[in-house]
Amino acid sequence: MSRIGLKLLEIPEGVEVKIDGSTITVKGPKGELTRTFHEDMKVKIEDNILTVERPSDNKLHRALHGTTRSLIGNMVEGVHKGYEKALEIQGVGYRATKQGTKVVISAGYSHPVEVEQREGIEIDVPTNTKLIVKGIDKEAVGAVAANIRAIRPPEPYKGKGIRYEGEYVRRKEGKTAK
Repeated sequence: MSRIGLKLLEIPEGVEVKIDGSTITVKGPKGELTRTFHEDMKVKIEDNILTVERPSDNKLHRALHGTTRSLIGNMVEGVHKGYEKALEIQGVGYRATKQGTKVVISAGYSHPVEVEQREGIEIDVPTNTKLIVKGIDKEAVGAVAANIRAIRPPEPYKGKGIRYEGEYVRRKEGKTAK
């Protein structure tokens, strides 16, 4: 039994959910998200509580049950509160600056790397060693943060690179002379 799929989803004040067949639109104070789900999953709203039901216990339906409920929950939370992911830049000479809609990152290459903001995603640079990716779509926020981290992932010897805030980088011992 899917425990996540069975959880009831309470729709907060100011958030509106519309179900049109297998397409669900969630509208809230921060924006609007639309997504199409598998047509076998039945989504119902009663008294501001959303439930997801599956037609049978076969493997596909069991897999889709919890996934559908989680994705709808992420959409509701995104339009209500929003998502953000913070990144830290560590290393001598490594820094980020914002120029208009672009973020320019100097990460030890011979050229600065430019990151363009996607629609619905905002990248803030509070200090030159910290980036904050904000948006209403959890998947898009995570993807943009992962792409920025991939510019220069943290290396295990000195710990230099771009990492998520609070990420632990396991350090290795360097070479020793005999």
